[in-house]
Amino acid sequence: MIHYSPEVAEARAKGLPLVALESTIITHGMPFPQNVEAARAVEAAVRAAGAVPATIAVLDGQIFVGLTDAQLDHLGQAQDVMKLSRADLAVCVATGRTGATTVAATMICAELAGIKVFATGGIGGVHRGAELSFDISADLQELGQTAVTVVAAGAKAILDLPKTLEVLETLGVPVIAVGQDELPAFWSRASGLKAPLRLDTAAEIAAAHRTRAALGLKGGQLVTNPIPAADEIPRAEIMPVVEAALAEAEAQGISAKAVTPFLLDRIFAATEGRSLTANIALVLNNARLAAQIARELV
Repeated sequence: MIHYSPEVAEARAKGLPLVALESTIITHGMPFPQNVEAARAVEAAVRAAGAVPATIAVLDGQIFVGLTDAQLDHLGQAQDVMKLSRADLAVCVATGRTGATTVAATMICAELAGIKVFATGGIGGVHRGAELSFDISADLQELGQTAVTVVAAGAKAILDLPKTLEVLETLGVPVIAVGQDELPAFWSRASGLKAPLRLDTAAEIAAAHRTRAALGLKGGQLVTNPIPAADEIPRAEIMPVVEAALAEAEAQGISAKAVTPFLLDRIFAATEGRSLTANIALVLNNARLAAQIARELV
C-alpha cells in the first residue's frame, strides 16, 4: 500500500537521511497556490540542510511517501480531502479516498517507511476545557507508541499547554527543548513553562533516539524547537488574540476537528497575517533541524 516517489526511493536505496513531512499544511492550512509554494519551500529547506524530504499523503487510496511536483500540485487543489489521523487512515485507504496526514498519521506512515525523523509546525494536544469535553489530540497517544522523533515548535498555543505536558509525561514521551530551558509555544519562544528536558545539538537528539531504541522503549520523542527570535510573536502579544478566538469558538459551538482551523483563521485575521508568516518561518526552522538530526542518525 506504500508507494515512494523516485527521489525517496533513490534515497532509501542509497541509505540517505530522510525527513517525513505532513500534508495537512497543504490541504487545510492555506489556499492554493500559497499552500504548494509553502510545501515546496519546506522541502527545499530539508534538501539544503543535507537530507531528503518525504511529504506523506494518501492519493486515491494509496499511501505515498514523497510526492512528485504533479502530485503536490494536484493535492494543493483537491477538494473533499480527508484530514487523517490514526482513526481515519485505514478507512481512507480502503475506500480509495484522498487524505492529508496529520501528525499522528504521518508518524504511522513514516515508521512503516523506516523514516525516523518528522518535521512539523506544532503538535496537537489537550484542548481548553478538556476536563469536560475530553478533547485530546491523538497526536499525544501516537508519540507514546510510535518510534519517530518529531520536531515541532511546541504544541499549538491555542491549547492547554500545562495539561498537554501532563499527558505527555503520563505517556512517557520525552519532551525536549532545544537550546533553552523554557518550553516554546509555537508562535512564541516562551510559554511560561519549564521544559522537562533540554538538549542543545542535533547530535545529542539523535543519540537520545538511538538510546531509546537500544533500551527497547516504545514511542517517539518530541523535540520542541523555538521559533527564531526575528520571526516570533511574543507571548504577551499573541495570547490576548488567542483568548478572544477561543471565546468566539465557544460562543459559536465550534468543536472537534473544526476547532483548530477556526481558531487559526481568526488569529490570522486578528494579526493581519503575521501568525501565518510566523508559522511558515517556524516550519522551515524545524525542517532544517530535522534534517540535521536525520543526518546524525545515518
